[in-house]
Amino acid sequence: MKKKNKKKTEQSKKINNVTKQKNTYRHSRKIRWDKLDNTAHLFPVIAGESMTNTYRIAVELKEEVDPQLLQEALDLVLPKFDLFNVRMRTGLFWYYFEENGKRAPKVREEHTYPCRYILPNKNQSYLFRVSYYGKRINLEVFHVLTDGMGGINFLKELTYQYLRLAHPKLRELDGDTLSTETSLNREDSFLRNYRKSAKKTYQSKKAYLIKGDLLGKDEFGVIHGYLNIPQLKEVAHRYDMSINEYLVAVFAWSIYRECLHGMTNDHAIRIAVPVNLRPFFDSVTTKNFFVMVSAELMPDKENIGFDEVMQRVKTSLKQQITKEHLEEIFSYNVSNQQNLFARAVPLFLKNLAIRTVYTKSALANTTTMTNIGNITIKEAYAPYVDMFHAFLSMSKGQMLKATICSYGDRLAVTFSSVLVDAHVQRAFFRQLAGDGLDVTIESNGVYN
Repeated sequence: MKKKNKKKTEQSKKINNVTKQKNTYRHSRKIRWDKLDNTAHLFPVIAGESMTNTYRIAVELKEEVDPQLLQEALDLVLPKFDLFNVRMRTGLFWYYFEENGKRAPKVREEHTYPCRYILPNKNQSYLFRVSYYGKRINLEVFHVLTDGMGGINFLKELTYQYLRLAHPKLRELDGDTLSTETSLNREDSFLRNYRKSAKKTYQSKKAYLIKGDLLGKDEFGVIHGYLNIPQLKEVAHRYDMSINEYLVAVFAWSIYRECLHGMTNDHAIRIAVPVNLRPFFDSVTTKNFFVMVSAELMPDKENIGFDEVMQRVKTSLKQQITKEHLEEIFSYNVSNQQNLFARAVPLFLKNLAIRTVYTKSALANTTTMTNIGNITIKEAYAPYVDMFHAFLSMSKGQMLKATICSYGDRLAVTFSSVLVDAHVQRAFFRQLAGDGLDVTIESNGVYN
């Protein structure tokens, strides 16, 4: 009996020692945390059910999505992305990110309208969600994490991993490693590039706002228009414009004709155009790194012609999209954040100030049109991918928005809206067709 008891005592000691080592590791290992970038500080303050600050990027495959493989792909990819593997915490002076470490959020078949609010304390505390429908994989991201470029990075790697699981021959090529072209850089490029002497440059005068009856609670209208890029380049060249300038100008024209009917107005039509700052400042950060400029059309006389609208919008954008001006825009915001007095103000007071400034600047724009650019993927995966598209949720005063996204020789212009009437969208695509472009329209059925 004594020998057995001695054996049990030794086993108990071993178990206790292992437990102590585990507990020591837990206490000694520091949980990683990170600051929000300069732009990200805005989003947790203004986000809610009615203004979710969530965007979607989706990939359309040439085969039905297998939900089990998609979940497995997410489980494999998420730990490799520190940027996405976080939850948001509330500090005394600022919000901050903390390493999450929980299981990846559950992949679900899409059954609700898109771009719903991502509650920070739900969804395993992650700030993004992955869903699927038919052949489509959807990534929705709370903007506090990253902008469209960071979202594209993550979705591409998720797609690669999914296709490797679905097609083992692809796994033989790449294994389960991330692509060498995928950046994991998490620097705050705003902070690295700002100039202390910057002055206020953003627009605060109220813009013309599109109004109308709203769709039912939680309803969300989406219309995709697909265009041929070589054809689109030819048309834009005819007007001596870039593709982006041309599409923004047609959007401004559509609002002017459909909402103002060629009449004058005291408020300008302003289209907020986010500009990716990475090419201007040699950055590969996966955090937010963009600023807004505004394409402006002042309805200062009746029946402004289409050609004049095109030239006004083109001039407005060209004057603003210079490295010097873009630097001024974000430097002013960073300077405010770096102010020693502002840094010492408790978070609840900062939030009041941020909401006030945001409301003023948000109402200075009629709508937003963002171009997330041309998405390229590795050659081995191209036979399995049909198209990408993206769109934005609504914000204060902006009940209609547009997003441009291209893949291969096709470009998608996607309108997202909570307005019952789609007259601006119809006018936009009619104008493109009138300019000789072939347009294929697809919607989520809300307007049927």
